[in-house]
Parts: sequence; structure tokens; C-alpha cells
Amino acid sequence: MMSKFIIQVNGPAYGSSASVNALRFTQASLRSGHDVVCVFFYQDGVYNSTDFNLPASDEYDVVMGWKQLAALHQVSLVNCVSAALRRGIVSQQEALENGLSHWNVQSSFIMGGLGELVTGIESADRLICF
Repeated sequence: MMSKFIIQVNGPAYGSSASVNALRFTQASLRSGHDVVCVFFYQDGVYNSTDFNLPASDEYDVVMGWKQLAALHQVSLVNCVSAALRRGIVSQQEALENGLSHWNVQSSFIMGGLGELVTGIESADRLICF
């Protein structure tokens, strides 16, 4: 029987293995036929969404990995808006609403709240946190 997962990423793109482990788990789950309702980035996990991550050319680009996964499998990548704004992770919409001239989150990631996570949990079989 296939399961529905929500993946919660609490660790940053770099400096922790949380994001890479979450990405690999998500890829393997999708290959195995499971459904991923969404990937929810919380706490320092929101650092996975900034377009200002510039890894060295010989390093794995985990942020690009998330973007490719979202495009290939139509999986929603949701940033906790409160955690993001607190850490300077700003979408274009948030920049406009707050009179900022710059933003650092492109359209692969969307801003959402804990309410979306709770609603998603109600429809999922498992919440898996990294």
C-alpha cells in the first residue's frame, strides 16, 4: 500500500545533513510510488529557499535539487512565512507588501503558514521530519 507523506525540513541547506537527507528520502519515496503532499520548510529549513545560495562548483547544489524535484513531480515546496521572514527569507509578494526593493525567494517555493501544515497532516498518512 502506498502512503501519503508530508516532509518537514528543519535544517538549512548547508551546515547540516537534514536537507540532503530529506531530499533523498523524498526522491526515493516518489520513485517507490508514494505521494508527497508537500515539503514544508520550517525553522532553519527556510534557508533552503533562498536564491542567494551559491555553492562551490564542485559541491552538490541541494537548493537546485529541491527546485528540480518540485518541477519534475509537481510537489509543493512551502516555506513557513513566519520562520522565513524572521531569517530574512523574503518572497516577491512579501517584499512588495513590506516596501522592500529586493527579495530572495523565487517561484519554486511558496510562503505558507503552520495552518497549511496542519491541514496537510490531516490528509497525509505520515509527517516525516528532518
